[in-house]
Amino acid sequence: MKLAFILAYKNLIGAGLRTWLNVGILAFTFILILFYNGLLDGWNQQAKLASIEWEYGYGELRATNYDPYDPFSIQDGHQSYKPEDFNMLTPILIRQASIYPHGRMLSISLKGIPHDQEQLKLPTTFLNHSQGEIPVIIGKRMAAAAKLTEGEEVLLRWRDKHGTFDALPVTIVKVFDSDVGSIDSGQMWIGLAQLQEMTGFKDEATYFVASKNYTHQERNGWNFIPQETLLEDINKLIASKKISGSIMYLLLLAIALLAIFDTQVLSVFRRQKEIGTYIAMGMTRLQVVGLFTVEGSMYSLLAMLFGALVGIPILSFLAVKGISFPEVTQGMGVTMAERIFPVFSLQLIAGTMLLLIISATIVSFLPAKKIANMNPVEALKGKLQ
Repeated sequence: MKLAFILAYKNLIGAGLRTWLNVGILAFTFILILFYNGLLDGWNQQAKLASIEWEYGYGELRATNYDPYDPFSIQDGHQSYKPEDFNMLTPILIRQASIYPHGRMLSISLKGIPHDQEQLKLPTTFLNHSQGEIPVIIGKRMAAAAKLTEGEEVLLRWRDKHGTFDALPVTIVKVFDSDVGSIDSGQMWIGLAQLQEMTGFKDEATYFVASKNYTHQERNGWNFIPQETLLEDINKLIASKKISGSIMYLLLLAIALLAIFDTQVLSVFRRQKEIGTYIAMGMTRLQVVGLFTVEGSMYSLLAMLFGALVGIPILSFLAVKGISFPEVTQGMGVTMAERIFPVFSLQLIAGTMLLLIISATIVSFLPAKKIANMNPVEALKGKLQ
């Protein structure tokens, strides 16, 4: 086997430009696969962490008649609760409302949350330090859509539990910046106690956000949604992106493997005298087939070496500095940070290396197996077979 590697290496170096063209495209494919999958893994990790910290916590306990995908369920989607029976849970009450910024009308979801909660990263402490009669906080997307700034007042209209409309000016005490658009767009956050008083829904909530130490017990009128279920949409999105991206780099990989296959076919055809000499010197046909297979698989080894020399500085820089995305992506309803930091795990690197080695070995073996059927005497005479 050692002799096979030595001979294969010398043959590849002797092939000159043909070898380096094959190595170059394999190395480019190697780097591209690592970059794309590392970017998606980084996005996945950041999106999950942001969703847990800002929105989902460690699960949600929803009122039975509340469906977050059905806006018509908000009207009746609430249940009464006893605060002492709902430990390790942060209550949130949702009501439909309208605001009138600068002479326009916008329909919003008015969400009440305790100002002293610590489960979510929402800056709810500002709701306790009022600059106006009714302090509220909004996200940057909502602020941009409504053209509102911190310290500005806007008229808020809501309906209480009896269906009576009421309206009061509210003060924007904080505009927060979050990567999670689903807790921002078209939403306004207010103190839970104040919203319950305004609407008459005392000790009622639409859903609860669970803390890390929460242990679920069946509760009448409430459905628990675990964290894994809440994160399914993100997992499905990343999986679909990986499938679509795999088409691109598999095409590049196919081109590189086709080049290796053609090179090996040409090599077997032109080196028949050399093959006959190997057999005449005592090598078995299987050993010669192994030699040509190793020669082809060494393209992948050289490609990974060359890819490491080029890719490590580039990918390391991207992993530290991240990749900036335009702000337009922040309004698409997808949890995406303005700067994503790719994650290149050991599993990703090892899996990509294994893919290249196995693929190159297979396409090298296919033309090399013809050697097993060659007549060494005819090959030494220079007769084409």
